[in-house]
Amino acid sequence: MKNKTLVLGASENPDRYSNKAIIKLLSKGQEVIAIGKKAGNVGGVNINTQPVPSSDVETVTLYLNPLHQQPYYDYILSLKPKRIIFNPGAENEDLERLAAIAGINVLEACTLVMLSTGQY
Repeated sequence: MKNKTLVLGASENPDRYSNKAIIKLLSKGQEVIAIGKKAGNVGGVNINTQPVPSSDVETVTLYLNPLHQQPYYDYILSLKPKRIIFNPGAENEDLERLAAIAGINVLEACTLVMLSTGQY
């Protein structure tokens, strides 16, 4: 069974960690939804510029700084993911608190490291 991951802050730029995460997630058999500032495509995954209705999102992995996360709070929480991963630079006490209240597991971690070490 595939798990579904939302990559928020996705980029077509292969030097960006969000891009590397999408490629690595796909290589591990994960289903990926991508939202970014600019439309594009990474590994066959379309980057959407607006929130995408979805169900069964297991993980939201964030590559946005806290100020850019604010417009997505309601969307992220509405997905009811099992966990939110705050990658380095994306740590956000406000969203972490809201997620914890909603019963969502919060991790300050690196998605790429988690995937590489089998912790994902």
